Amino acid sequence: MDQFVGSTVTESLERVSALLGCSPNSAEVAAYLDKHDTLRHLREEFLMPTISDLPPSDLSLVDGSKECIYLVGNSLGLQPKMARKYVGEELEKWAKMGVHGHLEGSRPWAWAENNIEELMADVVGAKTEEVALMNGLTVNLHLLLLSFYKPTAARHRILLEDKAFPSDHYAVESQIRLRGLDPEKSMLLLSPRPGEETLRTEDILEVIEKEGDSIAVVMFSGVQYYTGQLFDMAAITEASQKKGCYVGFDCAHAVGNVELKLHDWGVDFACWCSYKYVNSGAGGLAGAFMHEKHKDTIKPALLGWWGHDVKTRFQMNNEMELQPGLSGFRLSNQPIQLVCLLQASLEVFKMTSMQALRRKSLLLTGYLEYLIQHYYTEDPTQPHKPHVRIITPCDPQQRGCQLSLCFSVPIRTIFQELEKRGVACDMREPSVLRVAPVPLYNSFSDVHRFIETLGSALAASSQ
Repeated sequence: MDQFVGSTVTESLERVSALLGCSPNSAEVAAYLDKHDTLRHLREEFLMPTISDLPPSDLSLVDGSKECIYLVGNSLGLQPKMARKYVGEELEKWAKMGVHGHLEGSRPWAWAENNIEELMADVVGAKTEEVALMNGLTVNLHLLLLSFYKPTAARHRILLEDKAFPSDHYAVESQIRLRGLDPEKSMLLLSPRPGEETLRTEDILEVIEKEGDSIAVVMFSGVQYYTGQLFDMAAITEASQKKGCYVGFDCAHAVGNVELKLHDWGVDFACWCSYKYVNSGAGGLAGAFMHEKHKDTIKPALLGWWGHDVKTRFQMNNEMELQPGLSGFRLSNQPIQLVCLLQASLEVFKMTSMQALRRKSLLLTGYLEYLIQHYYTEDPTQPHKPHVRIITPCDPQQRGCQLSLCFSVPIRTIFQELEKRGVACDMREPSVLRVAPVPLYNSFSDVHRFIETLGSALAASSQ
């Protein structure tokens, strides 16, 4: 992909099409881009379902032996090939060693997650000691808010997106109630301007500047799950901290998707699940981050055995020797099976870098955008023809790999016709399709096949 750095997606596609002597929209261009994709080998590290594997597929419409068009890594990533092997190793160890597996083997159960936290830290741009792999996302969010949200009469509000992911909204609401406060007064919800789908950075910063003296915590997503908007986390962090607010991010849709620099940006805290772009399997082990600047000042509100110093943890004297920083927030030992699944994926990330994945992602998602605009932009001369509007920001720096497509017609039938033809994507009523070409395992040919299949689905749904 390096030969396309510095060029727009349109320029890159036109250059390839001129070289091949074909249209920029042709399958030959997709094949050329795949051939010159320096990350294409990473797809071989994952198990891609065939069309016949997917329950909604209609094998009278499509060849079931082909690989499906999997564009839903924003909901659940593919299974790494090493996942089964690693889980099998621990089942075998359990069978043969029993209790001794806690302290023996390549991943002793008592601290197995510690062995892969450096890999996770690389993905989120943090120091290893700033990251913990534990619990689920919302559990970690609650643990962090219990320590960072210290409301006073003057500073008691939490700022978040009006349409934040439900878990985030519920967590914030309950944390406010836990302090005896009224969410109607202490939740500050930020909506886009009338007629717009996404939040403008200047509007976010303006609210922080204007209302910051009353805000205790700014709690945003890194990438907005519905629109696919990538927030300017560095700018939000700087503005929030200038006003004396703590700032945290739910990075569920950002981790493994965009380049994060949580340490360098000075983010106070963050949390994420790992089963979307990080491919750890449904309900996989979640992650949390707390900046090292807080390691001696921010303490956990809830204590557990695993927060005790590792060296004296097993002395069992019930006198807490709290680990510094985020390590002190640990409550229990982690399920070894979940550690195995996450290890299998993080080792694939180690084969490349988030910078390289991001370079491919910009071209891959830009290619999808180009084809959507070419085939499905509203045509005034054909007012009854279904068309698509992309509600994700058009600026590549303000989005990850996901594009949220808003259709001029109800989406359910189109979605069903896509599923019949072996497409895995995500529908949101009443009219949005979320499509995520993941650079780790998706190809340019996947995108081209999707566009062709979308045409067939639209035709079938209009009959």
